[in-house]
Amino acid sequence: MNFEHIGLNVAAPLAAADWYARHLSLTIVKRQEQAPYTVFLADSDGTMLVEFYCNPPDQVPPYASMPPLLLHLAFVSADPAQDKDRLIRAGATFVEDLYLNDGTCLVMLRDPWGLALQLCRRGAPLRRTLSAHD
Repeated sequence: MNFEHIGLNVAAPLAAADWYARHLSLTIVKRQEQAPYTVFLADSDGTMLVEFYCNPPDQVPPYASMPPLLLHLAFVSADPAQDKDRLIRAGATFVEDLYLNDGTCLVMLRDPWGLALQLCRRGAPLRRTLSAHD
């Protein structure tokens, strides 16, 4: 089995989807312009999707006050410092940088709505391409 998507109840799904598409190179593959404003976004490989929606509106988690390690969206970044600066100029807020002994660099930010996002440059990649026999 493979992951298809992760769904997140957010306060402003259409605006958030547009921001992620514009600043994190995600592609909107399905968009609903009426409530619950469901939007599916694909990563650049097209192998993983994130779904933003607002349903029910009174149960959107308080992302901005949640510890970022409780829930975050992680993105591979070739240059986390440069991407951090670019995303901050686009409305993200900085949380912390972490440098590990294996060469990994992790940058934690919050998007303009408070959801935590992480920029990852791993010392050794975690993802691998599966062959037809795996």
